[in-house]
Amino acid sequence: MRAINSIRPPFAHVPSTRSTAPIYGGMRLAICLALAGATGAVLAAPQEASSGGSTGSSAATDLGAVMVVAQRDDRVSNGATNLDLSIKDTPQSISVVSDEEMQQFGATSVNDALRLATGIQVDEWETNRTTYTSRGFDILNTQIDGVGLPNNWGISTGAFDSFGYEKVEVIRGANGLLTGVGNAAGTINYVRKRPTNERQGSLGVSYGSWGTKRAEVDYSTPFTTDGSWAGRVVAAHEDGDSYLRGNDNARNYLYGVVDGQVGDNGTLTVGYSYQRAKSNGIMWGALTFMDSDGAQAEWPTSASTTQDWTYWNTTNQTAFAEYTHQLGDNWQLKASYNYRRSVGDEKMFYAYLPDPDNDGISDALDPGTGLGLVGYPWAGSDKATAHLGSVTLNGHFEWLGRDQEVMLGTSLARSTSDSWERSADADSPAWGALPAFPYPTDAIAEPAWSDSSLYSVLDQRLKRAFGATRIALTDRLKALVGVNYAQYRRNGNSYDLVFDQTTSHTSPYGGLTFDFNEHVLGYVSYSDIYQPQDQVDADNRYLDASKGVNYEAGIKADWLDKRLLTTLAVFKADQDGLATPTGQYNEYAQSIYAPVDVESKGIELEATGKLGDNLDLVVGYTSLRLTGADGNNTYRWVPRRTANVLLSAHLPSYTPLSFGVGGRWQSAISNVESSGFTVRQDSYAVLNGFVGWDFRPDATLRFNASNITNEKYISTLRYSGFYGAPRNYMLSLDWRL
Repeated sequence: MRAINSIRPPFAHVPSTRSTAPIYGGMRLAICLALAGATGAVLAAPQEASSGGSTGSSAATDLGAVMVVAQRDDRVSNGATNLDLSIKDTPQSISVVSDEEMQQFGATSVNDALRLATGIQVDEWETNRTTYTSRGFDILNTQIDGVGLPNNWGISTGAFDSFGYEKVEVIRGANGLLTGVGNAAGTINYVRKRPTNERQGSLGVSYGSWGTKRAEVDYSTPFTTDGSWAGRVVAAHEDGDSYLRGNDNARNYLYGVVDGQVGDNGTLTVGYSYQRAKSNGIMWGALTFMDSDGAQAEWPTSASTTQDWTYWNTTNQTAFAEYTHQLGDNWQLKASYNYRRSVGDEKMFYAYLPDPDNDGISDALDPGTGLGLVGYPWAGSDKATAHLGSVTLNGHFEWLGRDQEVMLGTSLARSTSDSWERSADADSPAWGALPAFPYPTDAIAEPAWSDSSLYSVLDQRLKRAFGATRIALTDRLKALVGVNYAQYRRNGNSYDLVFDQTTSHTSPYGGLTFDFNEHVLGYVSYSDIYQPQDQVDADNRYLDASKGVNYEAGIKADWLDKRLLTTLAVFKADQDGLATPTGQYNEYAQSIYAPVDVESKGIELEATGKLGDNLDLVVGYTSLRLTGADGNNTYRWVPRRTANVLLSAHLPSYTPLSFGVGGRWQSAISNVESSGFTVRQDSYAVLNGFVGWDFRPDATLRFNASNITNEKYISTLRYSGFYGAPRNYMLSLDWRL
């Protein structure tokens, strides 16, 4: 088979290399970073939570009601260290996207939510595959409530609904302590909604551009009079067409959770989620932008390489159980189990440029006729399951006359997956030269498909032991020290590649924080980098793990009576042996990778909080430099400078009226297509806004406008790219109980 051009996705005709979801992690390498500490917040001691709503008269009854209520009230993230620290006290950069921000700015998918976060680049290089990057590297660690399997390729499939999450946390920088192994990008943690202490609920409907319709329900209620047991159910449906020719999407999402008291000292939480997503008229790969004369082609914003018979459907399910047991006032034991299952089914069509000519220059699109593309059809299915279990112990102890905190844990995880493919009839015109681009979406009939054949089987296991402690050396100086031991094994086959590999690594983590005064804190941190890799070299052998170190230093300060938090951070990461595409392909049309040493360094600024009673602000800026082994710029598809802003307010003279504006800006990017020509995207900004009206105390009418200036831009140039959505609108009505 002929190689596909350099804008193709890695392993373009092998969909199983994609991650099945940002939620479920990368099932192709599902265990290599699996199962973070899952410690949860240390529950407040009963006397600290007496305001939680218990109405019983006996001490035992009070304890039973108070523990679970306090858990719901005081749940916090364990951030980068698995310790119960505030964002300000954590020696790394952390951003949080709240459910209120997601609702205000119409972020109904996790892609939309992450666009609201500082320092995160959301690169949609196909209609159904997205890469998240931070500080120049792929984010390979994705979790729910601190538990997760990795995004090994940094690729998420489809648009996952965000309505089931209370917030999205982004921890930037290496995080080997939390995940055991990892790179210098960061970790995304999706925090699920949990039952509330009081009965509450909401119902929302919306309608927008391209016939997009959405309905959502969220209801939570206590089951008992003392609030010791409660449940919550969340559901959403969305469907509509797209600005892209021939593309339409639909998804159904359901999530339910119950938590409550078990005995005098225990709490139990169980939950389940389900999402079914269908996408028709998908792009596998995307647009070619260069003409044969070296000029960059410009297409209509709606341009797509799809055909009407293409689709990509996914079904994802999770189930989880958490049990916590209070051991006296200062210690807590927690055990958790998570189950994940994902299934994919797809028929896809790729439009690409042929092999390079003898002179080393590829054929390219003819600027006069639009001819030159060749088709490649593929169909397949995949299935993956994962089991994750962990036990952790959190506690406080006295030393040096001060309160200290420690966390210890162990975890086991296993993931299995298999992938099947169907070949298209060799006589199908889908294999041949394509009509002039942009061609109609019904230009090529669907080919006849062969029976399914198994081409990939993967079994992965991870064992971990980890610990961390925060020591108050003085009232102002605190040290954070942690270590993680991980043993990882994978065995299976992918086409002719047969493997059975075991590796282990110990990752240290260290940090210092110093309170200059009650408002200003300085910090430094160090983290080890160790990332097993799923990419192969020219001999079809897996590359060795990428290794390195990550350093960060910064200052965090709170202002305006602690309503506003600012962070200034400088960072440097040396990542050795990082898998980098060579532009060549093996006999299976899979990308060949080479290990490359990459250095990332830069600066980040963020301010988040309230400027007044009626004004909320998030503003961030990142500037970085990426250099390869030769000291030159590398990964030119990564913008070197990005900025984001969210500003929302209530009208002081009439508080039921709210409004806001948000936007992202990035510097210019470029990449080289197989033709040898460089395709470029100039710097650009996308501006969004909303107006909301609480016309009743329990009802809100909201109007959202996205890409207000109708900016035309290529979403990314990493593997391939297409144009981002033009100006569009959404009108929503929300009712609250």
